[in-house]
Amino acid sequence: MAQSNSKGPDKETMRNWYRQMVLIRRFEEKCAELYSAGDIGGFLHLYIGQEAIVVAAQSVLREDDNIITAYRDHGVALARGLSTKGVMAEMLGKSTGVSKGKGGSMHLADKEKRFWGGWAIVGGHLPLAAGIALADQYNGDDRVTMALMGDGATNIGYFHEALNMAAVWKLPVVWVIENNQYGMGTAVTRASAVADIAKKAEAYGMPCCMQVDGMDLLELREMFTEAVEYVRSGEGSFMLEAITYRYRGHSMGDPERYREAHEVETRKADDPITRWGKYLTDKKIATKKDLEAIEKSAEEEVEEAVEFAQNSPLPDPEELYTDVYV
Repeated sequence: MAQSNSKGPDKETMRNWYRQMVLIRRFEEKCAELYSAGDIGGFLHLYIGQEAIVVAAQSVLREDDNIITAYRDHGVALARGLSTKGVMAEMLGKSTGVSKGKGGSMHLADKEKRFWGGWAIVGGHLPLAAGIALADQYNGDDRVTMALMGDGATNIGYFHEALNMAAVWKLPVVWVIENNQYGMGTAVTRASAVADIAKKAEAYGMPCCMQVDGMDLLELREMFTEAVEYVRSGEGSFMLEAITYRYRGHSMGDPERYREAHEVETRKADDPITRWGKYLTDKKIATKKDLEAIEKSAEEEVEEAVEFAQNSPLPDPEELYTDVYV
Protein backbone atom coordinates (compact mmCIF):
# COMPACT_ATOMS: atom_id res chain seq x y z
CA MET A 1 0.00 0.00 0.00
CA ALA A 2 1.25 3.51 -0.73
CA GLN A 3 2.21 5.44 2.38
CA SER A 4 0.59 8.76 3.24
CA ASN A 5 2.72 11.87 3.60
CA SER A 6 2.70 14.59 6.25
CA LYS A 7 0.03 16.49 4.31
CA GLY A 8 -2.32 13.55 4.42
CA PRO A 9 -2.91 10.42 2.36
CA ASP A 10 -1.79 10.50 -1.25
CA LYS A 11 -4.03 9.70 -4.20
CA GLU A 12 -2.86 6.11 -4.56
CA THR A 13 -3.62 5.43 -0.90
CA MET A 14 -7.11 6.88 -1.22
CA ARG A 15 -7.80 4.82 -4.33
CA ASN A 16 -6.56 1.76 -2.47
CA TRP A 17 -9.09 2.39 0.30
CA TYR A 18 -11.78 2.22 -2.38
CA ARG A 19 -10.34 -1.08 -3.59
CA GLN A 20 -10.30 -2.50 -0.06
CA MET A 21 -13.96 -1.65 0.47
CA VAL A 22 -14.95 -3.08 -2.90
CA LEU A 23 -12.90 -6.23 -2.26
CA ILE A 24 -14.72 -6.79 1.04
CA ARG A 25 -18.11 -6.20 -0.62
CA ARG A 26 -17.41 -8.57 -3.52
CA PHE A 27 -15.99 -11.19 -1.16
CA GLU A 28 -19.12 -11.06 0.98
CA GLU A 29 -21.45 -11.21 -2.00
CA LYS A 30 -19.58 -14.26 -3.29
CA CYS A 31 -19.76 -15.90 0.14
CA ALA A 32 -23.53 -15.40 0.18
CA GLU A 33 -23.69 -17.08 -3.23
CA LEU A 34 -21.53 -20.01 -2.10
CA TYR A 35 -23.52 -20.40 1.11
CA SER A 36 -26.77 -20.59 -0.85
CA ALA A 37 -25.18 -23.24 -3.06
CA GLY A 38 -24.21 -25.31 -0.01
CA ASP A 39 -20.46 -24.80 -0.42
CA ILE A 40 -20.14 -22.90 2.87
CA GLY A 41 -21.56 -24.50 6.00
CA GLY A 42 -22.39 -23.35 9.51
CA PHE A 43 -23.26 -19.73 10.12
CA LEU A 44 -22.38 -16.81 7.86
CA HIS A 45 -22.48 -13.16 8.98
CA LEU A 46 -21.83 -10.60 6.26
CA TYR A 47 -20.11 -7.22 6.63
CA ILE A 48 -22.00 -5.58 3.75
CA GLY A 49 -22.60 -1.92 4.56
CA GLN A 50 -19.95 -1.64 7.27
CA GLU A 51 -16.83 -1.68 5.08
CA ALA A 52 -15.72 1.90 5.75
CA ILE A 53 -15.24 1.24 9.47
CA VAL A 54 -12.52 -1.34 9.27
CA VAL A 55 -10.78 0.24 6.28
CA ALA A 56 -10.55 3.53 8.17
CA ALA A 57 -9.46 1.74 11.34
CA GLN A 58 -6.73 -0.21 9.59
CA SER A 59 -5.43 2.94 7.93
CA VAL A 60 -4.37 4.39 11.30
CA LEU A 61 -3.09 1.22 12.96
CA ARG A 62 0.52 0.05 12.82
CA GLU A 63 1.39 -3.43 11.63
CA ASP A 64 2.41 -4.42 15.16
CA ASP A 65 -0.82 -3.18 16.76
CA ASN A 66 -3.48 -5.73 17.71
CA ILE A 67 -6.98 -6.07 16.35
CA ILE A 68 -9.74 -8.40 17.51
CA THR A 69 -13.40 -8.65 16.59
CA ALA A 70 -16.55 -10.74 16.87
CA TYR A 71 -18.00 -13.19 14.35
CA ARG A 72 -18.73 -10.65 11.57
CA ASP A 73 -15.04 -10.87 10.82
CA HIS A 74 -14.39 -11.40 7.10
CA GLY A 75 -14.06 -7.70 6.34
CA VAL A 76 -11.69 -7.18 9.26
CA ALA A 77 -9.50 -10.06 8.09
CA LEU A 78 -9.26 -8.73 4.54
CA ALA A 79 -8.59 -5.15 5.62
CA ARG A 80 -5.88 -6.40 7.96
CA GLY A 81 -4.14 -7.95 4.98
CA LEU A 82 -4.93 -11.64 5.38
CA SER A 83 -4.73 -13.51 2.08
CA THR A 84 -8.00 -13.41 0.14
CA LYS A 85 -7.31 -16.97 -0.97
CA GLY A 86 -6.61 -18.11 2.58
CA VAL A 87 -9.75 -16.49 3.94
CA MET A 88 -11.93 -17.97 1.19
CA ALA A 89 -10.38 -21.39 1.72
CA GLU A 90 -11.27 -21.12 5.39
CA MET A 91 -14.85 -20.28 4.46
CA LEU A 92 -15.01 -23.55 2.52
CA GLY A 93 -13.33 -25.50 5.34
CA LYS A 94 -10.18 -26.31 3.38
CA SER A 95 -6.73 -27.10 4.79
CA THR A 96 -5.24 -24.07 3.04
CA GLY A 97 -7.49 -21.75 5.03
CA VAL A 98 -6.10 -19.23 7.50
CA SER A 99 -7.27 -21.47 10.37
CA LYS A 100 -6.46 -24.70 8.52
CA GLY A 101 -10.12 -25.20 7.67
CA LYS A 102 -11.04 -25.81 11.29
CA GLY A 103 -12.44 -22.41 12.20
CA GLY A 104 -14.71 -21.39 9.37
CA SER A 105 -16.53 -18.10 8.98
CA MET A 106 -16.55 -17.03 12.62
CA HIS A 107 -13.00 -17.98 13.59
CA LEU A 108 -10.60 -16.25 11.24
CA ALA A 109 -7.21 -15.37 12.75
CA ASP A 110 -3.58 -14.74 11.89
CA LYS A 111 -1.01 -14.32 14.66
CA GLU A 112 1.60 -12.95 12.24
CA LYS A 113 -0.79 -10.10 11.39
CA ARG A 114 -1.70 -9.74 15.08
CA PHE A 115 -5.32 -10.36 14.12
CA TRP A 116 -6.66 -12.39 17.03
CA GLY A 117 -10.09 -13.36 15.71
CA GLY A 118 -13.04 -13.89 14.93
CA TRP A 119 -15.00 -14.97 18.11
CA ALA A 120 -18.41 -16.60 18.05
CA ILE A 121 -19.58 -15.84 21.60
CA VAL A 122 -21.18 -12.40 21.83
CA GLY A 123 -18.89 -10.18 23.89
CA GLY A 124 -16.56 -13.08 24.66
CA HIS A 125 -13.60 -11.44 22.96
CA LEU A 126 -13.74 -8.24 25.02
CA PRO A 127 -11.92 -9.60 28.10
CA LEU A 128 -9.38 -11.10 25.69
CA ALA A 129 -8.77 -7.63 24.24
CA ALA A 130 -8.14 -6.35 27.76
CA GLY A 131 -5.76 -9.25 28.38
CA ILE A 132 -3.81 -8.64 25.18
CA ALA A 133 -3.47 -4.96 26.08
CA LEU A 134 -2.41 -5.85 29.63
CA ALA A 135 0.34 -8.10 28.28
CA ASP A 136 1.65 -5.30 26.06
CA GLN A 137 1.52 -2.85 28.94
CA TYR A 138 3.32 -5.26 31.27
CA ASN A 139 6.04 -5.96 28.69
CA GLY A 140 6.49 -2.30 27.86
CA ASP A 141 5.43 -2.75 24.24
CA ASP A 142 4.15 0.42 22.60
CA ARG A 143 1.10 -1.20 21.01
CA VAL A 144 -2.57 -0.36 20.71
CA THR A 145 -5.27 -3.03 20.81
CA MET A 146 -8.40 -2.30 18.81
CA ALA A 147 -11.50 -4.26 19.80
CA LEU A 148 -14.49 -4.09 17.49
CA MET A 149 -17.91 -5.23 18.65
CA GLY A 150 -21.56 -5.09 17.64
CA ASP A 151 -24.08 -2.97 19.51
CA GLY A 152 -25.58 -6.09 21.09
CA ALA A 153 -22.32 -6.87 22.88
CA THR A 154 -22.69 -3.73 25.00
CA ASN A 155 -25.53 -5.40 26.92
CA ILE A 156 -23.32 -8.34 27.92
CA GLY A 157 -21.57 -8.70 31.25
CA TYR A 158 -18.20 -9.21 29.54
CA PHE A 159 -18.50 -5.69 28.13
CA HIS A 160 -18.74 -4.05 31.54
CA GLU A 161 -16.09 -6.25 33.14
CA ALA A 162 -13.63 -5.59 30.33
CA LEU A 163 -14.23 -1.83 30.32
CA ASN A 164 -13.90 -1.61 34.09
CA MET A 165 -10.61 -3.52 34.01
CA ALA A 166 -9.32 -1.39 31.13
CA ALA A 167 -10.18 1.79 33.02
CA VAL A 168 -8.68 0.67 36.34
CA TRP A 169 -5.38 -0.28 34.70
CA LYS A 170 -5.41 2.35 31.93
CA LEU A 171 -5.06 -0.33 29.30
CA PRO A 172 -4.22 0.76 25.72
CA VAL A 173 -7.48 -0.32 24.07
CA VAL A 174 -9.59 1.44 21.46
CA TRP A 175 -13.09 0.04 21.96
CA VAL A 176 -15.17 0.35 18.76
CA ILE A 177 -18.91 -0.23 18.70
CA GLU A 178 -20.16 -0.99 15.20
CA ASN A 179 -23.75 0.09 15.75
CA ASN A 180 -25.59 -1.32 12.73
CA GLN A 181 -28.95 -0.59 14.40
CA TYR A 182 -29.89 -4.19 15.20
CA GLY A 183 -28.69 -6.85 17.62
CA MET A 184 -29.76 -9.93 15.67
CA GLY A 185 -33.45 -9.07 15.11
CA THR A 186 -33.93 -6.48 17.85
CA ALA A 187 -33.55 -2.74 17.33
CA VAL A 188 -31.02 -1.04 19.61
CA THR A 189 -33.71 1.16 21.14
CA ARG A 190 -35.62 -1.92 22.28
CA ALA A 191 -32.63 -3.70 23.82
CA SER A 192 -30.46 -1.00 25.39
CA ALA A 193 -31.58 1.34 28.17
CA VAL A 194 -29.11 3.88 26.74
CA ALA A 195 -29.78 4.50 23.04
CA ASP A 196 -26.56 6.51 22.63
CA ILE A 197 -24.36 3.53 23.38
CA ALA A 198 -21.10 5.48 23.56
CA LYS A 199 -22.41 7.06 26.76
CA LYS A 200 -21.85 3.74 28.49
CA ALA A 201 -18.14 4.56 28.53
CA GLU A 202 -18.86 7.47 30.87
CA ALA A 203 -19.37 5.03 33.74
CA TYR A 204 -15.74 4.00 33.38
CA GLY A 205 -14.22 7.45 33.02
CA MET A 206 -13.42 7.09 29.33
CA PRO A 207 -13.81 9.91 26.77
CA CYS A 208 -17.57 9.99 26.43
CA CYS A 209 -20.18 10.14 23.72
CA MET A 210 -17.78 9.80 20.78
CA GLN A 211 -20.16 8.98 17.94
CA VAL A 212 -19.07 9.02 14.32
CA ASP A 213 -20.75 8.50 10.94
CA GLY A 214 -19.85 4.89 10.19
CA MET A 215 -20.55 5.39 6.49
CA ASP A 216 -18.06 8.26 6.06
CA LEU A 217 -14.49 7.05 5.55
CA LEU A 218 -12.76 10.37 6.24
CA GLU A 219 -14.80 11.17 9.34
CA LEU A 220 -14.08 7.69 10.65
CA ARG A 221 -10.38 8.03 9.95
CA GLU A 222 -10.22 11.37 11.75
CA MET A 223 -11.86 9.91 14.85
CA PHE A 224 -9.76 6.73 14.76
CA THR A 225 -6.63 8.87 14.54
CA GLU A 226 -7.68 10.78 17.66
CA ALA A 227 -8.53 7.56 19.50
CA VAL A 228 -5.28 5.79 18.64
CA GLU A 229 -3.15 8.81 19.55
CA TYR A 230 -4.95 9.15 22.89
CA VAL A 231 -4.46 5.50 23.77
CA ARG A 232 -0.86 5.30 22.59
CA SER A 233 0.01 8.33 24.73
CA GLY A 234 -0.71 6.29 27.87
CA GLU A 235 -3.96 8.01 28.82
CA GLY A 236 -5.89 4.74 28.94
CA SER A 237 -8.76 3.38 26.88
CA PHE A 238 -10.97 5.23 24.41
CA MET A 239 -14.42 4.26 23.15
CA LEU A 240 -16.15 5.37 20.00
CA GLU A 241 -19.42 4.36 18.37
CA ALA A 242 -19.64 4.11 14.59
CA ILE A 243 -23.25 4.54 13.44
CA THR A 244 -23.58 2.22 10.47
CA TYR A 245 -26.10 -0.10 8.83
CA ARG A 246 -25.97 -3.66 7.58
CA TYR A 247 -27.70 -4.22 4.27
CA ARG A 248 -28.11 -7.97 4.74
CA GLY A 249 -29.60 -10.03 7.55
CA HIS A 250 -27.89 -10.72 10.83
CA SER A 251 -26.81 -14.00 9.27
CA MET A 252 -27.74 -15.88 6.13
CA GLY A 253 -30.53 -17.61 8.05
CA ASP A 254 -32.18 -14.34 9.04
CA PRO A 255 -35.71 -13.95 7.58
CA GLU A 256 -35.54 -10.20 8.40
CA ARG A 257 -39.14 -9.92 9.61
CA TYR A 258 -38.18 -7.12 12.00
CA ARG A 259 -37.60 -4.48 9.29
CA GLU A 260 -39.33 -3.47 6.09
CA ALA A 261 -37.60 -3.91 2.74
CA HIS A 262 -38.06 -0.23 1.93
CA GLU A 263 -36.03 0.68 5.04
CA VAL A 264 -33.04 -1.21 3.68
CA GLU A 265 -33.46 0.25 0.19
CA THR A 266 -33.68 3.77 1.60
CA ARG A 267 -30.47 3.29 3.58
CA LYS A 268 -28.60 2.15 0.47
CA ALA A 269 -28.49 5.78 -0.63
CA ASP A 270 -25.87 6.17 2.12
CA ASP A 271 -23.69 3.28 0.92
CA PRO A 272 -20.11 3.93 2.12
CA ILE A 273 -18.56 2.63 -1.10
CA THR A 274 -20.74 4.88 -3.25
CA ARG A 275 -19.97 7.84 -1.00
CA TRP A 276 -16.22 7.28 -1.16
CA GLY A 277 -16.31 6.73 -4.91
CA LYS A 278 -18.16 10.02 -5.36
CA TYR A 279 -15.61 11.79 -3.17
CA LEU A 280 -12.77 10.44 -5.31
CA THR A 281 -14.36 11.54 -8.58
CA ASP A 282 -15.51 14.93 -7.23
CA LYS A 283 -11.97 15.68 -6.01
CA LYS A 284 -10.50 14.34 -9.28
CA ILE A 285 -8.53 11.74 -7.37
CA ALA A 286 -9.96 9.07 -9.66
CA THR A 287 -12.13 8.91 -12.76
CA LYS A 288 -15.15 6.67 -13.18
CA LYS A 289 -13.01 4.57 -15.49
CA ASP A 290 -10.42 4.23 -12.71
CA LEU A 291 -13.10 3.05 -10.29
CA GLU A 292 -14.44 0.54 -12.80
CA ALA A 293 -10.93 -0.86 -13.23
CA ILE A 294 -10.53 -1.13 -9.46
CA GLU A 295 -13.86 -2.95 -9.18
CA LYS A 296 -12.89 -5.37 -11.94
CA SER A 297 -9.56 -6.06 -10.24
CA ALA A 298 -11.29 -6.80 -6.92
CA GLU A 299 -13.80 -9.11 -8.62
CA GLU A 300 -10.98 -11.02 -10.32
CA GLU A 301 -9.17 -11.41 -6.99
CA VAL A 302 -12.29 -12.89 -5.41
CA GLU A 303 -12.84 -15.27 -8.33
CA GLU A 304 -9.22 -16.44 -8.09
CA ALA A 305 -9.73 -17.01 -4.37
CA VAL A 306 -12.82 -19.12 -5.01
CA GLU A 307 -10.97 -21.25 -7.56
CA PHE A 308 -8.08 -21.69 -5.13
CA ALA A 309 -10.42 -22.68 -2.31
CA GLN A 310 -12.45 -25.12 -4.39
CA ASN A 311 -9.27 -26.85 -5.59
CA SER A 312 -7.76 -27.08 -2.11
CA PRO A 313 -7.95 -30.31 -0.06
CA LEU A 314 -10.00 -30.86 3.05
CA PRO A 315 -8.08 -31.13 6.34
CA ASP A 316 -6.70 -34.56 7.25
CA PRO A 317 -8.56 -36.33 10.08
CA GLU A 318 -5.38 -36.05 12.19
CA GLU A 319 -5.87 -32.26 12.25
CA LEU A 320 -8.54 -32.83 14.89
CA TYR A 321 -5.72 -33.29 17.39
CA THR A 322 -3.39 -30.46 16.37
CA ASP A 323 -3.42 -26.91 17.78
CA VAL A 324 -5.46 -27.99 20.80
CA TYR A 325 -2.80 -26.66 23.15
CA VAL A 326 -0.36 -23.81 22.58
